Parts: sequence; structure tokens; C-alpha cells
Amino acid sequence: MLLARIEQLGRTALAGIQRLGRGNVFLLQILVGSVGLLRRPGLLVRQLYSVGVQTLIIIIVAGLFVGMVMSLQSYYALVDFGAEDSVSVMVVLSLLRELGPVVTALLFAGRAGSALTAELGLMKATEQLSGMEMMAVNPIERVVAPRFLAGVISMPLLAAIFSAVGVIGAYLVAVELLGLDSGAFWSQAQAKVDLIQDLGNGMIKALVFGFVVAWIAVFEGYDCIPTSEGLGQATTRTVVHSSLAILGLDFVLTALMFGK
Repeated sequence: MLLARIEQLGRTALAGIQRLGRGNVFLLQILVGSVGLLRRPGLLVRQLYSVGVQTLIIIIVAGLFVGMVMSLQSYYALVDFGAEDSVSVMVVLSLLRELGPVVTALLFAGRAGSALTAELGLMKATEQLSGMEMMAVNPIERVVAPRFLAGVISMPLLAAIFSAVGVIGAYLVAVELLGLDSGAFWSQAQAKVDLIQDLGNGMIKALVFGFVVAWIAVFEGYDCIPTSEGLGQATTRTVVHSSLAILGLDFVLTALMFGK
């Protein structure tokens, strides 16, 4: 019984390593295939609309409410110390450095990432990808690469919109609801926020998250078992693995960017 469990553990570990190797090779094939998109930019534009624009509504709504909640919580925490004018600083820095990139990436993985996996998995199950190969069309260059690049490009833009809407929500609560001074709100934020250290590093985080989420999403869809059960498992893996990767990478990137 013990030997059987050890063998099963070994097979699981080897399968995971083999799958990781296939993912790395798949990524190289995507990067090579992305060069061909220069001749067909329309493929990328259509995927930018599908992946980015159609995710915009949930990003705006989530950003608005996150900013409003953060403004309330910051005000209640700072008012006891007479530092309620610093609400804008706490909210803006939190959004630009952490919540903007992280929450946007999690929402992106749940909405766009799962959709990419389901779409590619369905194309594999219905043998559309095999049909392309029979017609001498590279499915990675034609189908996978545009979706991957669309995810990488969309994530920083969505994170910027999330943060901007969050600041607007924080302003509405702090100034219009709680009665803080409008000039103090904006002046404090402008004085404390650094363009490179805060906004730049936040956009780098968003770009890394977009790269990883898009990679996981397209690989899970392309590599899934072509059955209804396999497609469901691949979609679930996309959301779970993307979420864990985002949170883990966020810690590493934060330690590298803001550690002294």
C-alpha cells in the first residue's frame, strides 16, 4: 500500500513536470507565431474587442465600488487620529500599487481567461484546430497568438481604468458624502504619488499578470481533453491556477519593487 502511494505520487509529479515543459514549449511557439500577426492585424483587433472591451463593464463597476469602500474604511481609520485629509493618499496608493493590478487580474482571469480556455477547448473538441492543420494553417499563429497578445495588451489598460474609476469612487464618498475638502483630497494625492514608483510599477505588475493569465488560459484550452468533462476541468484549472499565480507573483513583485 505504501509503495503504491509513493508510485502514484511519483507519477503525479512527473506528469506535472511534463505538463510544465509542454507549457514552456507552447509559449515559445506562441511568441514565434506572434510575428505573423504583423501581416494580419485584424485578428488581433477582433480579439482585443472580445477580451478587453467586453471585460470593461465588470472592471468599471468593480473599480467604482472598491474605491468607495476603501474611502469609507480609510476615513473611519484615520479620523480618530485627525488625519482624514490623508484618505486620498491611502486610497490612491493602494489602488495603483496593489488593488488595481491584482483585482483587475483576478476579474480578468475569471471572465476573459475562462472564456479563452472554453473557446479554444471547444475548437479542439470539434476538431476545428485539426482541420486547420490539415489545410496547412498553423492554429497557434492563426488562433492562439491573437488571443494571447490581446490578453497581454488588455490587462494594463484595464488595470489603469480600474484604478482611475476607483479614485473617482473614493472622491465621491470622501468629498460628496463625508464632506472632506476637495482641494485637500487632490493636493494630498498629487503630493504623495510618484509617477514611476507607484503608477509605473503598478503597470508593470498588470503587464506581468496579463502575460501569465493569458498564457495559462490559452494553454489550458489548447491542451485540454476534448470532451465536455475535460473542457470543464480545463476552465476550472485556468481560474484556479491564474488566481494562485497572480497572488504569488504579487508578493514577489512587491518585494522587488518596494523593498528597501
